[in-house]
Amino acid sequence: MTIQATAGPVVEARDLVKHYKTGGETVEALRGVDFRVDSGDFVAIHGPSGSGKTTFLNMVGCIDKPTSGELLVYGQSTATMSEGKLATLRRDRIGLVFQVFNLIPVLSTYENIEYPLLLQGVPRRQRQERVRKLIEAVGLEKEHRRRPDKLSGGQRQRVALARALITETHLVLADEPTGNLDTETSKRILGIMQSLNENRDVAFVVVTHDPMVGGYAKRTLEICDGRLSRDDVAMPADRIRTEAS
Repeated sequence: MTIQATAGPVVEARDLVKHYKTGGETVEALRGVDFRVDSGDFVAIHGPSGSGKTTFLNMVGCIDKPTSGELLVYGQSTATMSEGKLATLRRDRIGLVFQVFNLIPVLSTYENIEYPLLLQGVPRRQRQERVRKLIEAVGLEKEHRRRPDKLSGGQRQRVALARALITETHLVLADEPTGNLDTETSKRILGIMQSLNENRDVAFVVVTHDPMVGGYAKRTLEICDGRLSRDDVAMPADRIRTEAS
């Protein structure tokens, strides 16, 4: 299934609210969030622990449903979708990258990347071509037969990134993608993401504590107490590197 870039917003949230019940109390995780991301955008979302970053990403990724408000993904309202339709939307049109990688330990690099295409029933020849191109794009040609326990943290994150992109989605959501990586490996992962964003028109939404991520993004947002408090155009990464040298 090839996803074409959309002329309108890839994601649009309108007055998004999320409440949780815990210990008899109501926690207001999101408080009237308005948000838009277009095809080819790269958004970094910063905020302290407990600010609502992960809750927000779970809403956008259709992993959890908002208490109120409206969420549109590729122009489709998710409010009335069944769990089955939401699962299909996540599988086919949203790439997810997590800090803990979530790779299948018994599968090789190639097989982990290929797995979503097997779920979609993509023919073998098409699977092979798409996996080959992505393995080259993330620089894992020599590691394609290795299982996750034989890979470094940075290599595993590249596998996770390739797997997120294999369905040819135009939207990737990443939760602390550099959280377990050293500085140089983080720069390489972010550089790959930036290249995919610029050359393949993939939109990235990244929640992170890492200030480095903002240098690779086109927009930066801050979230605090469940509210988005700022939306700035980020400084390009090449300019940051030049000024720091």
